[in-house]
Amino acid sequence: MFIQQIYTGCLAQASYYIESNGEAVIIDPIREPEPYLNLAKARNAKIKYVFETHFHADFVSGHIDIADRTGANIVFGPHAKPAYPAYIARHKEFFNVGNCTIQLLHTPGHTIESSCFLLYDENKIAKAVFTGDTLFVGDVGRPDLMSGNKTKTELASMLYDSLNEVIMQIDDDVLVYPGHGAGSACGKNLGIERYSTIGEQKKLNYALQPISREDFINAVTENLTTPPSYFFKDASINMIGYKSFDDVIQQNHVALSVEKFCDFISKGCLVLDTRNAEVFANGFIKGSLHIGLKGDFAPWAGTLIDLDKELILITEPGYEMETITRLARIGYEKVAGFLEGGFATWENAVMPVDVIENIDADDFFFLNDSLEYSIIDVRRYSEAKSENIKRALIIPLENIMNQIKEFDKEKKYVLFCKGGYRSMIAASALRAHGINNLTNVSGGIEKIKKYNPELISA
Repeated sequence: MFIQQIYTGCLAQASYYIESNGEAVIIDPIREPEPYLNLAKARNAKIKYVFETHFHADFVSGHIDIADRTGANIVFGPHAKPAYPAYIARHKEFFNVGNCTIQLLHTPGHTIESSCFLLYDENKIAKAVFTGDTLFVGDVGRPDLMSGNKTKTELASMLYDSLNEVIMQIDDDVLVYPGHGAGSACGKNLGIERYSTIGEQKKLNYALQPISREDFINAVTENLTTPPSYFFKDASINMIGYKSFDDVIQQNHVALSVEKFCDFISKGCLVLDTRNAEVFANGFIKGSLHIGLKGDFAPWAGTLIDLDKELILITEPGYEMETITRLARIGYEKVAGFLEGGFATWENAVMPVDVIENIDADDFFFLNDSLEYSIIDVRRYSEAKSENIKRALIIPLENIMNQIKEFDKEKKYVLFCKGGYRSMIAASALRAHGINNLTNVSGGIEKIKKYNPELISA
């Protein structure tokens, strides 16, 4: 028996390859099928099933492409209604994979079709459970995605039963392989560990403690952030189907000249600049939205850009394919192309360039001391509770687009976050909407507290 976790850091997402005696199963694959196809080919195995724990909201799954290219059967749990061929399994139904057996356990709560997959070895001993978004390390899946028109209270109640009647009945030494790790918006406070055991989760996970249904519902529904808007669109895509990944890449991977790039700008395409924050600040195309590729790129793109918006890209040379791939993973298929040669091509053509002031944290003291500047913290409210700048106004990045009209074009603003990644995204969004008096703090509050700890209030 062979198990490999395939972790995609940008999405904080874990998919799995399981193999026994030449037969393989994939659980919750990301959109591009090659990692799984290549692994099966290298190990001389045939992919028999693609198991989906639920209709994912935070990424487009690769289950359809894998099934089309291998002949594997797609398997969902009860109540799933995909618009393409798939097998809808019963609760506790078994599937043979080589010398091993996998049992589907229906665990509704995150969604109504949510299921886990319990793996037994050749001796019929349970070894691992693949929990999708039902159970994470230290957390459980959020119940507020309105799956099947259920309210978050109804889903939380279903999750209470799933955890107590199904998950808690699994032996303590069974490994837990979750669908996400720290940083995912599919839960509230996921642990950094990428696997655990049932026994460890019974001890440490707040959701597996002996509490009443009412207390559980309150615990899992309180302080939930608003789900990114793309969650609902991606769940729909995973339910109705999509273009093949190869077709999307071929359609979107188009090198553009400066002239053609300008044509697309004039047609209303959004310029998405994925270079590093400091590089972007020193020169960019006016109106660009910056979201750095080296960070939580896909979730922020999905949060801030409508999936139907046509995009043109500025990337570091050589990162065009990576950018298009990451966008495709969350359902962006309307990329008209990228500027060939990157931003240097724009500069060499002597085209207009905009900049954003980017200061070091040790210079922040002087700006903060001047009431001429409004200090904006773009971290989440939960982050600001533990430590903050004394006079900062908290506007989380996910709310920026809805609150742009509240900014005064005549005022001066200083933006910061934890390390500078999110604040530069916010600065670019504000700049694109005519808020020009902006300064970004490089290194964010982490460096501010290093140089000027007296400015921090706990």
